[in-house]
Amino acid sequence: KRKTEKKMEERKSDDPKDVRRKGKSKMQLKRNIGYFDGVSFIIGTIVGAGIFVSPTGVLKHSLLNVGVALMIWTASGLVSLMGSLCYAELGTALPFSGGEYSHIKRGLGSLPAFVFIWTSTVTKPASNAARALLFAEYATQPFYGICPAPEVVKKCLALAVLWSLGILNGRSVKMAAWVQTVFTLLKMMALSVIAVGGIVVLVGGRRENLARFEDAFSSEIPSASQVAEAFFQGLYAYGGWWSLNYMAEEMKNPSRNIPLTVMTAVPAVIVFYLLVNISYLTVLTPKEIVSSVAVAVTWADRVIPSVAWIIPLSVAVSIFGALNSSMFTLGRLSYAGSQSGHLPVLMSMLNVHSCTPAPAMIFSTTIASIFIIPSDLIMLTNYFGFSAWLMTGLTCASLIVLRYREPHLHRPYKVFLPVPFVMVAMSFFLVLAPIVWSPNMQYVYAFLFMLGSLIVYLPFIHFKLHFSFLDKITCHLQLLLEVSPADGSAEGKYE
Repeated sequence: KRKTEKKMEERKSDDPKDVRRKGKSKMQLKRNIGYFDGVSFIIGTIVGAGIFVSPTGVLKHSLLNVGVALMIWTASGLVSLMGSLCYAELGTALPFSGGEYSHIKRGLGSLPAFVFIWTSTVTKPASNAARALLFAEYATQPFYGICPAPEVVKKCLALAVLWSLGILNGRSVKMAAWVQTVFTLLKMMALSVIAVGGIVVLVGGRRENLARFEDAFSSEIPSASQVAEAFFQGLYAYGGWWSLNYMAEEMKNPSRNIPLTVMTAVPAVIVFYLLVNISYLTVLTPKEIVSSVAVAVTWADRVIPSVAWIIPLSVAVSIFGALNSSMFTLGRLSYAGSQSGHLPVLMSMLNVHSCTPAPAMIFSTTIASIFIIPSDLIMLTNYFGFSAWLMTGLTCASLIVLRYREPHLHRPYKVFLPVPFVMVAMSFFLVLAPIVWSPNMQYVYAFLFMLGSLIVYLPFIHFKLHFSFLDKITCHLQLLLEVSPADGSAEGKYE
């Protein structure tokens, strides 16, 4: 290791970008993400293809009842806002990379945190692979007309997009944040076109358009189980509100910016989602919305037929932005897990030129690439959906535990204490409900996979089994990738 560090110092001795020669003695993540970058990352993660392509789940399970559907969209947004406020307290009190992982480890201990990172190592890259394939679907379709694009072409483009974003996020945080801001602005412009277009049609006052809202609750009222199913669909559309905590260590003035960012981004998404759904319901009937393959495209054909092509383009832009932010956060999760000793030490190292977690980005991008090759693997990960809410419940439980166990921990922002209790109850309901209502063997397999983390945890984490040849591999990769251990190990900050 000493020889490796000496070689690294020799390589950097003539480098004008050497951080140590500039007087910055510490090798660590830099606070490059400001308020607007944070807002872009949250909005960009939440708003994917769903609101453009298929916002039909809520309406379908609401039995085409317009009033109930809009209430569920609002309620789903408010639950997401409550969750994000809980995360804001944890992010300001413990501003470290890793999101839920670092908070669960601090509040509940090492084993639950390891189960989280074990599960996320599969589910999150699979989600990125699915986004990349969906982007490729929309990006290639215009070149093939009514014919489906070849699978090989779509997979090659998906791999190219994954690795382009992986390299970008591994080389420059500022560049990744700039890309995220640009693509978030583009997708919000597209949503604004739909929202404003709907308002214009609604103000026009045609009787059939207004009737859907005057008698909003006139349709059949759904049962409790159907409302719950619709609620699931709404919450899925708001998924991604938790993303900011993964970059808390790189936020400028996190005590101020984390709560402010959350209180800006999530309400903005709620407002846009409601306006877009109202626009859809103004132009299309509930039956047309439910039967449409891509609602936004059908809407555009009715309202702006001359430039209807802008909607498929907007879908591709939206997916690209969501994929960029998701890859950024996943790299930080691997980085935090490595710092705590739950993943190989190489992934906690930073590039000596850019101070970015390049090995962690390479690792997460490689896993996502593997999922792209046999696409059916992505379908299996759908049964891990309950694990996301399980970890959300554990994170909010960590907040409650820390309130009582560490009452003197500095908390620049404190959420109203009943809120995390509500989120814990809501999370465990969302975990159990799909398993009870529609039991499936795939849920058993997913649960067994999570328990399988013990096979790795006991020998390698608890009993600290170590193989010396791994040190040699780490040294060679360290030289190849030009990475160095971060100064000031984060091991203690998660305890």
